[in-house]
Amino acid sequence: MPRVSVLTPIYNTDPAHLRACIESVLNQTFTDFEFLIVNDSPKNTELDAVVASYKDARIRYSKNKKNIGISATRNKLLDMARGEYVAIFDHDDISVPDRLERQVAVLDANPHIGVVSGWLQHFGASDYLWKTPESDLDIKIAMMYNCCIAHTATMIRKSVLDENNIRYEEYFSPAEDYRLWARLMGITHFYNIQDVMVRYRMHNRMTTVRQNDIMNNKWHEIAAELQNTYPAYYDLMKKSDNVHATRFRLRLFGFIPLVKIKNNWILLFEFIPLCKVRWS
Repeated sequence: MPRVSVLTPIYNTDPAHLRACIESVLNQTFTDFEFLIVNDSPKNTELDAVVASYKDARIRYSKNKKNIGISATRNKLLDMARGEYVAIFDHDDISVPDRLERQVAVLDANPHIGVVSGWLQHFGASDYLWKTPESDLDIKIAMMYNCCIAHTATMIRKSVLDENNIRYEEYFSPAEDYRLWARLMGITHFYNIQDVMVRYRMHNRMTTVRQNDIMNNKWHEIAAELQNTYPAYYDLMKKSDNVHATRFRLRLFGFIPLVKIKNNWILLFEFIPLCKVRWS
């Protein structure tokens, strides 16, 4: 059995982006993995040709008979995975060469950690570095108001998911990742490597842009549940910042979300954290 299963759902992916994604996995310094790719756009035969052009036995490719959605496709990938660890990786991003090696090292050395991720270097339509907190405590405090685990850069101990019967939930899509971390909050420890693990491609066809309002609503619902379930973390969050209200909001034409300052964070599209600010 492979140590790691890399899980990538694809849906009408730009062929050039898919090639960059695939090559960043095949060129990893850690080589004991299987690469599972599931196509949720079954009529798109161009993607078949892209994947078939890579003659690497570690690639396992399949297509859904019909479009079933991102959460169901992610769950299908989890059920197919044979690895001890599963590495989540989206179809238009680029993993740094030692990503798998460094994340396996963290999980091997720390049996209490079930989820490890890292920073994202955004590129394309916008360029910035998304830094996330390192320790389990800081991550869980930040989770009270913000998803601070980069999903596409995550490696998960598969037994943590299987033994607790945890999978992605379609109801919370496109915030299914935040919901997954919320369910794992009381079960395992989190850790973010303080370095870039994935180059995150920004473009106007991204789900986070096209479904911004839906995502915001789901995020608020998940955050409210977390605050109610983990009052101690919520109290620590409130003590860590003096201001927890929206100070500024900018919307194009009065309704398209662009920038918001809330909880001392500058948020792009009102939910992607850019940086934290201090007030005097």
